[in-house]
Amino acid sequence: MRSFFKIFFASFLSLVIFTVFAVIVLLALIAGATSSEKPDVGHKAVLVVDLTKQYKEQKEEDALNIITGNADENVPGLFDVVRMIGYAKTDSAIKGIYIKCDDNANGFAASEEIRSALADFKQSRKFVIAFGDVISQKAYYVANIADKIYCNPQGSLDWLGLETTLFFMKGTLEKLEIEPQIFYAGKFKSATEPLRAYEMTEPNRLQTSVYLNDLYSRILLSAVEKSKLDTGRLHQLANTAAIRTASDAAKYKLIDGVKYDDEVKSEIIQHLKIDSTDKINFISLGKYAKAVDFSPNSGSRIALIYAEGDIMDGKSRDGTIGSDDCRNLIRKARLDKNIKAIVFRVNSPGGSSLASEEIWREISIAKKSKPVVVSFGDVAASGGYYIACNADSIFAQPNTITGSIGVFGIIPNMKKFFNNKLGVTFDGVKTGPFADVPSVSRPLNAAESLFIQNTVDTIYATFKQRVAQGRKLPMNVVDSIAQGRVWTGQRALQIGLVDRLGNINDALDCAGRMAGLTKYTVREYPEKKNLLEKLFNDYSNGVKVKMIKEEIGEEQYNMLEQLKKVRNMISIPQARLPFEMITR
Repeated sequence: MRSFFKIFFASFLSLVIFTVFAVIVLLALIAGATSSEKPDVGHKAVLVVDLTKQYKEQKEEDALNIITGNADENVPGLFDVVRMIGYAKTDSAIKGIYIKCDDNANGFAASEEIRSALADFKQSRKFVIAFGDVISQKAYYVANIADKIYCNPQGSLDWLGLETTLFFMKGTLEKLEIEPQIFYAGKFKSATEPLRAYEMTEPNRLQTSVYLNDLYSRILLSAVEKSKLDTGRLHQLANTAAIRTASDAAKYKLIDGVKYDDEVKSEIIQHLKIDSTDKINFISLGKYAKAVDFSPNSGSRIALIYAEGDIMDGKSRDGTIGSDDCRNLIRKARLDKNIKAIVFRVNSPGGSSLASEEIWREISIAKKSKPVVVSFGDVAASGGYYIACNADSIFAQPNTITGSIGVFGIIPNMKKFFNNKLGVTFDGVKTGPFADVPSVSRPLNAAESLFIQNTVDTIYATFKQRVAQGRKLPMNVVDSIAQGRVWTGQRALQIGLVDRLGNINDALDCAGRMAGLTKYTVREYPEKKNLLEKLFNDYSNGVKVKMIKEEIGEEQYNMLEQLKKVRNMISIPQARLPFEMITR
């Protein structure tokens, strides 16, 4: 027994010592990672804009990258990218920009913001060179603003036009004997189509065709500047699949030539006027973000509040807009006397109608005490439009997806699935005829269906009233442009759903003018988490996602995420876009 205790206490002491040592090492790493030392940009630097990385609204900081000294690998936010490109315009250390354009992980409106920033950078007379092995159309849309754009001789430029794909589960549900009892308002409200149809309905096909062609027109117009061909000819090249190789793209002057990577690097060396054996000083956006102070820090404050992801009731989770947290941020900015205006950046397909109403309410209160300007990102539709419609002014990009003013609800009847597939039956007692509504264990009767449809219609009527009030439009006009129809930012401007076309900087400048400010400092919300919070959050979420992806694959994981969204919609009235559409 004495031997046992000696071994036990020795082991316990070793564990305590190891834990203390590990904590000390971790704290030392964190202290080193969070030190204020800035990396050196050096001289004759070339800023790298990698389009294969997705630049979300706020920067993504991987805690492990920070601790291990690889903070340069962290991906900055979209607004950070725009500001850094603007800062590089006058930074004597930066001699040019190199665009990696194999693919483009960003949405159309985000691509517009990056492209505009690059166009402004070119006024500095510094070089901009783009290169890709296989260049996608969306990548080309950004990259063709460069002075020179090259493609690998054995690569290609995708020039076949855009297409969008929806997946439909009606047949699957029928095989499972699940009846998706669906209630919706708005003939274009297509979010429930994957559950109630085998293919796109004609109204949805119409609206999708219109906005897809609007997006494609932007790509064609950008190519006109580069190739000097008219849009009709460019469209014909796509329809006949005339551009199959990089050489074809060069022949029709969509690109400036075919070159290998080393040849492109040699051209950059010539621009830099350095020795051919010297290493090019490429600077990633992550490193540049740490090295320079690209955000002005003088003048009164403007709050920039980000709302990105699905709108949901309660607290926010990663990639979502929780009504409680979003309201609190708006209220905090409203009550802060040092904040003179609010810019609300919305990038959301919508979600819970009640959560959207609660955020709308907070915006309505805030605009009574200070200017509130909204800036739309890639998408600000349905609930994403609901939360923004009462602002003083709304900015959108021409290729923002917005509108979709409509409501729906889903209550699946899974009685036959449980009975016939699983052998499960249900029985119970209730004090009133509606006490168990909604229930997935039995079909709704006529009275219950009418009750739920009336609820959806009431929410839809309220939604339209909010739009009419905020946009100062007659109700009959709102009804004609609502119906769940999706619009691009360009068309939204024409019908009165937005005030101006512009980016985040345009919205901030507008808010500054409305507040009477000559200069201002931007205060961003939500504020970033501390390193320990990020470390534990990133680890738990990252491990879980990685394990699932390894088991079922990337494509199936994305499908699983869509099915999880369906689950979250059940029994909660929704103001949101259709299921995620793949546009390429």
